[in-house]
Amino acid sequence: MADGRARALWERYEPVHGLVYFAPEAHRAADALGLPGFWMGYFALRAAPLGAVPPSVVTSCFYVFHPSRVARALPDAWAYAAPEEVLAARLEAMDAAMSHLFGKEVVGGTAFTEAADLAWEAAAAADTTGRVLGAANQALDRPERPAARLWQALTTLREHRGDSHVAVLVGLGLGPVEAMVLKAAAGESDGDFLRETRKWSREEWAAAGARLRADGRLAADGSLTPSGAALRAETEALTDAAAERPWTALGAERTERLAALLEPMAGAVAESGLLPAGNPVGVTRGTQPLGR
Repeated sequence: MADGRARALWERYEPVHGLVYFAPEAHRAADALGLPGFWMGYFALRAAPLGAVPPSVVTSCFYVFHPSRVARALPDAWAYAAPEEVLAARLEAMDAAMSHLFGKEVVGGTAFTEAADLAWEAAAAADTTGRVLGAANQALDRPERPAARLWQALTTLREHRGDSHVAVLVGLGLGPVEAMVLKAAAGESDGDFLRETRKWSREEWAAAGARLRADGRLAADGSLTPSGAALRAETEALTDAAAERPWTALGAERTERLAALLEPMAGAVAESGLLPAGNPVGVTRGTQPLGR
């Protein structure tokens, strides 16, 4: 099983990746492309590496969204902007967002370039077999500018881990709503926020909770039973193990160096107020030290 490195790095790169959805520069980029509304921008910016695929493919890859949420954005987004235009726009937006948030001196410094190169090497080492979003991002060209290079590398790592997590959920027989109900019950995310933003009905959410109670995973008050807590722990441990290869390839010393370089960036994003309350991905910063 993983020794903590995969989780420790995830806690540090997930907030930086998340700028693509919430930074003003990303919103302006979506507007400039003619993509109306937050959700069309979200799905186009995230799905663009896949090409102009139909909504069924994106629903499958993203896993936790109701099909109708995806279908309201895709394929209509590709009539406004082709995937290659979206890819170029998101890199420009992330370059600008990171320069603004972290400071031009930081982004132009040697330590930042070191972080970008280490992250790119780790992302290139990721095993993308069976990991569609990870593979699509890994196949993109290496950006010349360090900020764009760092963001793209972290995004490849993020989607590689996300694909692994979906595989774990499928293997454990946890559907999209059950997975989110368990996450909320564990205190990692706000249940109402997850349900509303992923567009599931109250009835669908309640039905998933009823199934989990029948399986002994949830107590009557909606909290995790010991069996439910064990299932959550197993899910996360298997995800960490499946996301370990990039850090094994990079090696312990350079992985620790990258973590140290990313730490102030993750802190700056957390303190910026850009990411929404409710913590949809369940990141809890500062809880996972690096293991050897």
